[in-house]
Amino acid sequence: MKVWIDQDLCTGDGLCEEIAPDVFTLLDDGLAYVKEGSKVFNEPGGADGLANIPDGQLDAVIESAEECPGECIFIEPD
Repeated sequence: MKVWIDQDLCTGDGLCEEIAPDVFTLLDDGLAYVKEGSKVFNEPGGADGLANIPDGQLDAVIESAEECPGECIFIEPD
């Protein structure tokens, strides 16, 4: 499974980073991005910034998507 964030919808609330810090990060622009290890998918972000969901993190990613006030987290099948 893969995940991406639509930065146009992101409110910068940071719940995703609190719930799944191994998958999400907030940058200096105040928006959330997905990451794989130390690689942050911010160029490009959005739908072109698809990150693999690490083993054992799917439940946290789903919870992040459900709790996100901007409804900007999208989970895609491989």
